[in-house]
Amino acid sequence: MTIEKTDKTTPSRYANQRAHYSEEVIYSILDEALFCTISFCVNNEPFAIPTSFVRKDDKIYIHGSVGSHFLRQLTTGTPVCITVMLADELVVAKSAFDHSVNYRSVVVFSKSEIIDDYEMKAEFFKRLTEKVVPGSWDYLRPMKKSEVDKTMLIAFDIKEASAKIRVGMPYAAESDDTNLPLWSGLIPIPQKRLTPVADQFSQDIPLPEHLK
Repeated sequence: MTIEKTDKTTPSRYANQRAHYSEEVIYSILDEALFCTISFCVNNEPFAIPTSFVRKDDKIYIHGSVGSHFLRQLTTGTPVCITVMLADELVVAKSAFDHSVNYRSVVVFSKSEIIDDYEMKAEFFKRLTEKVVPGSWDYLRPMKKSEVDKTMLIAFDIKEASAKIRVGMPYAAESDDTNLPLWSGLIPIPQKRLTPVADQFSQDIPLPEHLK
């Protein structure tokens, strides 16, 4: 399905070449990204919260302590702008002016919804844990009710959103640049998980299968 385009979700540059509105593209970027930034305004003061998140169906979910000053500003109905960016390659041109980045990004305009239902909160924590550390939920000590109760869950509809993607080699703004004896191309910057490092309490505990 395609999400309806609005003035806010239309990029000011390269809209025809780089903007995408399909749920498949938008959801795939959101599902790969581990973190997003939630931006909003309270009493004419700007706030921006970088946080982990998880998507289920057409909603984004974030969490935090019920004592968080920033999250308490997000009452049900607070307008927000949610952004995600995955940087794939540095684009190195023959001039600094033409340097760029190959990336995949999503912008979502939405309103916050506070979720108080215990079962929904518990389900979210499992989904987020499995997204951040796949295969770990059943390995860990079960979450206590008191821990769920101390945590705030906030949802956001994905109804006004767009993705923007850049791929490919550098472009030369000046045609003469292509003949310069200078190297140009791409520097991949993949996001990868390295070998886990045990803390002082786990030196003699074998690394579990889901972390190998």
